[in-house]
Amino acid sequence: MSQDVDIVRRWVDESGRIVALTGAGISTESGIPDFRGPQGVWTKDPKAERLSNIHEYMSNAEVRKLSWKSRLDHPAWRARPNAGHRALVEIERRGKLHALITQNIDGLHQQAGNSPDKVIEVHGTLHEATCMHCDWRGRMQPILDRVRAGEDDPPCERCGGILKSATISFGQPLVPEVIERAMRAAADAELLLAVGTSLQVYPVAGAVPAAKAAGARVVIMNAEPTPLDNLADALLRMPIGEVLPDLCGGAHPDS
Repeated sequence: MSQDVDIVRRWVDESGRIVALTGAGISTESGIPDFRGPQGVWTKDPKAERLSNIHEYMSNAEVRKLSWKSRLDHPAWRARPNAGHRALVEIERRGKLHALITQNIDGLHQQAGNSPDKVIEVHGTLHEATCMHCDWRGRMQPILDRVRAGEDDPPCERCGGILKSATISFGQPLVPEVIERAMRAAADAELLLAVGTSLQVYPVAGAVPAAKAAGARVVIMNAEPTPLDNLADALLRMPIGEVLPDLCGGAHPDS
């Protein structure tokens, strides 16, 4: 495995256009549980998936109340970037990061120091709220302050419509422009690093075959096997916070 790390480190050094595709696995070391892993939120409590269904959310006030309570307690508010996040900042600092496609909604890449214009948030962000009726969009924290003050299902102050986090729920369409941008970035990559993602959710997982078809090397770093492991030029199963800094020339976890 150390030989594989040496090879991938050389690929990072040689590449001028690196694209990272990150999933929940990069944030687990920051205290945010993933969804589908052995200790995942939905693995341990399948009912929790109901809160992520847009049809349930729009039609059931009780689901919305539970969702707002869940947002108040979301671990993202306490989480801090870990060594894996900081390693991707180092790739950008070295002028090698073409784009950072993330399935995560926690904002930790930006907190770590990646430029917002490099980060493509395909599933949206927990840090903003949006109205499902008038398309108002703004900061999440003032809405959470209203929940703390006693509004268990706060309506939009502009039109009275239903508010939710500016994230993509099950049954809710992805933003075509965002997906197109992600796929264009993948096709431009010299090296694609798939980090902490199960590669089960499409169309985002399609970034891997898109990069491969365009001639990029593909490295998959994930604790569990993925359906696209056969496309990888290298597979790394080590903890992300340990291996990614080693690959990227960033600070090690104990530094």
